Amino acid sequence: MLLAGGQGKRLMALTANIAKPAVSFGGKYRIIDFVLSNCANSAINTVGILTQYRPYLLHSYVGTGEAWNLDERGGGAAILPPYQTREGASWYEGTADAIYRNIEFLEEQDAEYVLILSGDQLYRMDYADMLRAHKEAGADLTVSVMEVPWEEAPRFGIMTTDDEDNITEFNEKPAEPNSNLASMGIYIFNNDLLLKALRAEKEDPNTTMDFGGDIIPKLLAQGKKLLAYRFAGYWRDVGTVASYHETALELLGDNPEFDLYQDDFPIMSNTSVQPPHYVGPNASIDDALISNGCKVFGKVKHSILSDGVYVGESATVVDSVLLPGATVEDGAQVIHAILGEGATVKAGVTFGSADPNEEIALVGDDVVVGKE
Repeated sequence: MLLAGGQGKRLMALTANIAKPAVSFGGKYRIIDFVLSNCANSAINTVGILTQYRPYLLHSYVGTGEAWNLDERGGGAAILPPYQTREGASWYEGTADAIYRNIEFLEEQDAEYVLILSGDQLYRMDYADMLRAHKEAGADLTVSVMEVPWEEAPRFGIMTTDDEDNITEFNEKPAEPNSNLASMGIYIFNNDLLLKALRAEKEDPNTTMDFGGDIIPKLLAQGKKLLAYRFAGYWRDVGTVASYHETALELLGDNPEFDLYQDDFPIMSNTSVQPPHYVGPNASIDDALISNGCKVFGKVKHSILSDGVYVGESATVVDSVLLPGATVEDGAQVIHAILGEGATVKAGVTFGSADPNEEIALVGDDVVVGKE
């Protein structure tokens, strides 16, 4: 069950028109590609995708799930938006509420285990390894965790464990954490326990219907066996403009921490077919990802150009991320910036600053940046 309804307010202009998981990332991908690829590479072929905020592009992009091998007989990608009942209609109120309101879908699958994921994180994980640990431990619920710097621990749900990684204490965003094991928001439940817990939680008049805030603490108090699954790989939450920009540019270099070209665990996408990119006779490209359909006539350095980007003669793009269809006209300079889909920087304009103390320059989709 993939939670993909996030509005992503902290990404500001990037999510003005589309849901956070649908935001373009890494040239030819969208953020949701990474978790869907994890599912495909973990031999999971049935995924319920819970959408909510501005879902149209996300719905059309995911389609049948064919791009991630999720269109097999007996499986598939099911889009699960909020819907109206006799009691009325409303948005999902919390992570657990989103799952609860699709409880019939869970019952129809008749699965023994349910994996709950977030659609807006960048990482590579074989969920089969996590499931194996869950089964071997005889756990009721397994939570994927990773060590974070102590100063960042108050931002997360924090787990305290015993010597066998059984969770003994859980605190949601504690001011003074006693552990630095942070929940990644990745859960494996025994299905019968999940269904029972969701129904019981819905009866609590004081609930916020959230896994971290309600479900997990109550299961722990009931004496259920909760296991921490330690993850030591690359994991990023691209929830802010700064983290999006930083994480995107971490894909560059000879030996990036997250390798887009790993053949045994590929990242898949449903990108539309584009012609090959073209590099003009006077162009200069250094340390950059250049996607299909791009035309580069100027200078590009330490940047990511998504599908169909145009960089004109004598134009400069440095330390920037350009989303699909962005245009940098002749002589323009784009520095330490993010351009939304279809955005244009007009000829001769300087957008952004080389001053590292300046914030990242950002415009959303289809914005035209003219002189002054």
